[in-house]
Amino acid sequence: MSIRRLHSDQRLSQIVIHNQTVYLAGQVGEDMAAGVEQQTRETLANIERLLAEAGTDASRILSVTIYLKDIDADFAGMNAVWDSWLPAGSTPARATVEAKLCEPEILVEMSVVAALP
Repeated sequence: MSIRRLHSDQRLSQIVIHNQTVYLAGQVGEDMAAGVEQQTRETLANIERLLAEAGTDASRILSVTIYLKDIDADFAGMNAVWDSWLPAGSTPARATVEAKLCEPEILVEMSVVAALP
């Protein structure tokens, strides 16, 4: 099987497709001054856009890893947005961890694996 890489540069590809599986690079929001809820909404919008470009959608997410800058402060706010975004009956395998992210303003980052239809 071939490997398709989309939106690639020297360090990463935003989308990699292999064997009917879509892998997304870690996604973050655009407004780094925003709180965790807005950053989560923007992150999920990026994920939706990339999944659509790859030919799939949020209902086919297999696994997500969520990185929070401060899990104590931001877990509930991130989950409120996540819960309202995720299609009913489509809960993926998930891990949520606290991590030092690449920019101090980033409060949430998500990495997704999804199936193609």
